[in-house]
Amino acid sequence: MSEPSFRPKYVSFDCYGTLIEYPITPITRELVGDQIPAGQWDQFVREFRGYRYDQVRGEYYSYEQVLQDSFERVCRKWGVKAAPEAGRRFADGVRSWGPHPDVPGPLKKMGEHYKLVIFSNADDSFLEESVPRLGADFHAVYTAEQAGYYKPRYAAFEYMLDQLDASPEDFVHVSSHTRYDLMPMHDMGFRNLILLDRGYDPVTHGYDYVPVKSLDELNTMLGI
Repeated sequence: MSEPSFRPKYVSFDCYGTLIEYPITPITRELVGDQIPAGQWDQFVREFRGYRYDQVRGEYYSYEQVLQDSFERVCRKWGVKAAPEAGRRFADGVRSWGPHPDVPGPLKKMGEHYKLVIFSNADDSFLEESVPRLGADFHAVYTAEQAGYYKPRYAAFEYMLDQLDASPEDFVHVSSHTRYDLMPMHDMGFRNLILLDRGYDPVTHGYDYVPVKSLDELNTMLGI
């Protein structure tokens, strides 16, 4: 962040992977683990993640279908059969997952001092189940479904700004994902960016985000 005394109007968050756990790999293994050589499994998982990213860079459509289509694409590349119900299986998993163990306490404390906002790359129905599990009060919860765009599309972030009648300098934004959130937001002029480092992406230079290991560490930076 630009300076320790900075007090944002909003602390905004990505949801899945950042606040809510996202253990999609065990479901992936159930679906195709027996078709992928053990020595190539990590590569398959990385490529599936890449296809999910690529799939959301166009127009919005349902997140369950995004999961189905990206899975079919990576399976086709690898010459394995994709189950026709894979998207539903993944979506049911997302709806069932809870917060990372290190989230609820510090997040509740943060919400007592700042207005909390979520922008999630999912549909409303996912957030309706996931947000109550976080145990904190949120000023606003926005989704790709509401915006009509997924992150990293600039229009997704523009929707959040428009809804709050806010500017990039009004935010501290927290995400565990550099490509979905922190890189495009930096390019849009957001400068108070926090990488909650959960090991999804390597720390990259030149994007002015600050890595932290926990929300407790962020609370300290916010003067809580």
